[in-house]
Amino acid sequence: MPDEALTQRPMAPNPAEAEAQLKAEAATQATTEESKDFAPMPKPPEGYDPREELMDRVVAAIKTCYDPEIPVDIWELGLVYRVDMDGQRNVEIDMTLTSPMCPVAGELPEQVRQAVLGVEDVNEVKIELVWEPPWHQGMMSEEARLQLDMF
Repeated sequence: MPDEALTQRPMAPNPAEAEAQLKAEAATQATTEESKDFAPMPKPPEGYDPREELMDRVVAAIKTCYDPEIPVDIWELGLVYRVDMDGQRNVEIDMTLTSPMCPVAGELPEQVRQAVLGVEDVNEVKIELVWEPPWHQGMMSEEARLQLDMF
């Protein structure tokens, strides 16, 4: 009489069970590899808003723009009235000029737009040139007044 263990044919695995087992093994292997290669990401501090950091970079870009006749950046001059950013990282800026007859009226808004577009993660920039309220020297920061020796 032949040995019963030798005469039994191996059973083919159920395809669904075989696929589930392969997926489980792949997930276990991926988790093991990830934990070997990278340290866990630290959680951001509570209350952290990544848009605030992006807005700081937008303001820094605006501060690189100057009216060529005045050696103070347009942010400190008070020429920027509003900066908003939506959830898609599109930026809207309302700004004015020192006077409607300013010779850089056609160039300065585009200079600001290009500077802000150069900020990583900003998608689109819309500049609105506004005349209300009219700009006056009282809108300058203390730093601008010091630089212009207005005290």
